[in-house]
Amino acid sequence: MTPIRHQLLEMIVDPDTAYDQPASDIAALQLRAAQELFEERRTQIPLLARLAEEAGITCIGSLADLVPLLFAHTVYKSYPPSFVEQGRWDRMLRWLNTLSVEDVSGVDVSGVTDVDDWIARLWDAGHRVLATSGSSGKCSFLNQTLGDRAMKQRHFRHSVAWPLARPSTDPADARPVFWLGPIQGPNSAIEAATINAANWGRPGATFSLGDEPLRIADVSRMAAMRRQMSDGTATPQQIAAFEDEARRKGVEGQAALRRLADTILDHRHEPIMLSGMWAQHMALIARARERSIGDGEFHPQSVVTAGGGVKGVPLPPDYKEQVDRFYGAVIRPGAYGMTELAQVMPRCEAGRYHRAPGLIWLILDRAGERLLTEADGEDGLVEGRFGFVDLLYEGRWGGLITGDKVTVDFKPRCPCGRHGPTLLDTISRFASAGEDDHIGCAGTIDGYIRGAINA
Repeated sequence: MTPIRHQLLEMIVDPDTAYDQPASDIAALQLRAAQELFEERRTQIPLLARLAEEAGITCIGSLADLVPLLFAHTVYKSYPPSFVEQGRWDRMLRWLNTLSVEDVSGVDVSGVTDVDDWIARLWDAGHRVLATSGSSGKCSFLNQTLGDRAMKQRHFRHSVAWPLARPSTDPADARPVFWLGPIQGPNSAIEAATINAANWGRPGATFSLGDEPLRIADVSRMAAMRRQMSDGTATPQQIAAFEDEARRKGVEGQAALRRLADTILDHRHEPIMLSGMWAQHMALIARARERSIGDGEFHPQSVVTAGGGVKGVPLPPDYKEQVDRFYGAVIRPGAYGMTELAQVMPRCEAGRYHRAPGLIWLILDRAGERLLTEADGEDGLVEGRFGFVDLLYEGRWGGLITGDKVTVDFKPRCPCGRHGPTLLDTISRFASAGEDDHIGCAGTIDGYIRGAINA
């Protein structure tokens, strides 16, 4: 790893200092680290070299020079769907190679039966590919190395629950860890759950919704079927089979959640770590009421996180307040992150998200083509599209344009008193579900990749 990148990434071991860095102190280091990374990656990733050539970028003299080099978030699902549908796993390797630092072309894909098998072969070869759940019917695949995974675990250790709590260095203080989802599978949420278990957990005391791995092929197939049902192309037989399968999985899932809820409630008087979606927390509350368990009975040193899982789920208007009352005076941290990002951004006591020194923020216009600065807003506040360069990754280029609309506060200090820019807790998406999110560079990037894999 290049020296300035290493210096910035090492700062996370002292999070109270890392998350209290004046922008003026860190800006020059981040720029030098970006230059180091660019020089290295453009010789390894042809797509990055192509973007640099087209933009006339030969060195990183300012943060604005990084903007033309950012990949659109859609690039990680830019493969032709026919490659998966027809089992062209060799072609999928060729596609992944265009976005990876390490060569994956030598991975043995003979006899691969589906996308989960393809991912497993990559993992066996040391490429820790993560897949999104494919809610649109098409998954993203992001390569990372074993070293990336280890560095991410270290970052999580110092960032998850900061500044409210940290994992103990004494094994005697380790705690049961509960994750209201599957604990196996090549998914970033599952990876986060296993990392939390490694950082916080007591050996033999990690509990999840079940041992059956999340199968990307199944999730994608169900998403594709829902899309066919909505556009009227699904047959009555297909719909009936889909609904039968959904009912069966629903019954099994409810039974598994009930069992897990009982285990959680049995541990409520000791410090635990618990993560899940809002709807699952509401189901846990319902089970507690069946057992005559009231509000505020959890140990105050328990770490509880909640979020997501509300789309299409009938929840009462005050579900967040109900969850808050139920857990009482526990530790309730927050963080902003995504599959493409190794370094999560923890939320401070003032409700703002802070960045680690090894993460470069780039706030862009809606098209993702122009870097916004403090001059583009009022009183230090600027709204734009979130882009970043994550300096941690060795497996791929860490520069990305996301679909998230954020508001950054460029003022020198956060209301919590710490230095540095912050993101307000008002993050949303530029496009609604089912809408196209137009990013200026996306078509150019996709066109280059199609040419590379068809050459």
